[in-house]
Amino acid sequence: MSGVLAGGAAAAFLVTLAAVTDIRTANEWLLWLLPVAGFAVGAAYHHGGGRAGGGSNLIIDEIHEPKAWLPRRMAPLIYAGTIVTHLFGGSAGREGTAIQMSGGLTDWFARLVRLPLADRRPLLIAAIAGGFGAVFGVPVAGCVFALEVQSVHRIRFDALVPALTASVVGDQVVRALGVHHTPVPRIPGVDLTAATLGKVALAGVAFGLCATVFVELTHGLKRLAARVIAYPPLRPVVGAVAVIGLTLLLGTRDYLGLSIPLITDALRGATTVATFAFALKLLFTSITLGSGFQGGEVTPLFVIGSALGATLGTALGLPVPVAAAMGFVAVFAGATNTPLACTIMAVELFGPGPVVPVAMACVVAYIASSHRSIYTSQRLDAPEHGPAVRTVGDLRHQRSNRRSIRRRPER
Repeated sequence: MSGVLAGGAAAAFLVTLAAVTDIRTANEWLLWLLPVAGFAVGAAYHHGGGRAGGGSNLIIDEIHEPKAWLPRRMAPLIYAGTIVTHLFGGSAGREGTAIQMSGGLTDWFARLVRLPLADRRPLLIAAIAGGFGAVFGVPVAGCVFALEVQSVHRIRFDALVPALTASVVGDQVVRALGVHHTPVPRIPGVDLTAATLGKVALAGVAFGLCATVFVELTHGLKRLAARVIAYPPLRPVVGAVAVIGLTLLLGTRDYLGLSIPLITDALRGATTVATFAFALKLLFTSITLGSGFQGGEVTPLFVIGSALGATLGTALGLPVPVAAAMGFVAVFAGATNTPLACTIMAVELFGPGPVVPVAMACVVAYIASSHRSIYTSQRLDAPEHGPAVRTVGDLRHQRSNRRSIRRRPER
């Protein structure tokens, strides 16, 4: 049932998202209403969101320690909030929306059939897998992502069967409903010389650092907005003004919404991708999400990574499509601590040709990002001796500890 709910919700969301993107593109004046849209989204979540404001992190928290049912309002709120964000020009993605809709609907079903609260864990993992696999058309990667995203350094396979089932079913439901994903080209392989592998490793470091900048900037803007602007609905208003200002300054709307054309150009090796397009998309997205708009981070990370890959491919002498494919998944791997899922995703999307450089870039980016993550509820399991692991808290606590250490005066 989780896969059916995830697939149906993802299909409806993808259709609506495509429609509002076309409307925004045809009516450029809608961007001027982004501050109004931001206030509406902020007010809806502040006055009526409750625990639903926890988003995907709330779902991961409930997987770790089941305490309470997910709010019924989670699915409709994130759906409406994301559609409004995209309609008026905010730079955001779609995976967070798909996961939250799938999680909210699945938990509603669990409540309906009176499933014991403690038995919801595998169902919520399946919901993440179904939402991710359905919205991107990558059923195997969706399964692995749901298993891998919960904790750093550790994958638990106790929910493998429901996760794979939900992801495959969700993807099939989307396809059966005639909803199409954004097409991406098959990427050929590359000769694996020592020089090439060295360049791939260097690119992987850059991808990991880029992921770190995105995570730190987005979280930093959220903290700054909370500290400076006391009334939460006003925070996205300020973010909207910044997005409009940047758009006018640059004289282009390429960085609004999903920015799918940047991915398409990078993957086909076009020379039209600006050298610093990755940095601009990163800035637009961090401002949009950091100020309180709703939407996912993953599709923007795909854009940032593929654009950075195109830039690095030219600079390092790597085939640009291969470098763009590496960046597409490696920046995401670095920002979510999910190198295995990202490697599998690349194979599902681009074919097996570039699997070795892609896998290497994902692992290096994962190491270089040093456990930063867009999902602060990920648990950090630190190895002890041998195969044993111990849980040392989630990434929120690690971040808080780092800040307290930096502020601690010397004695």
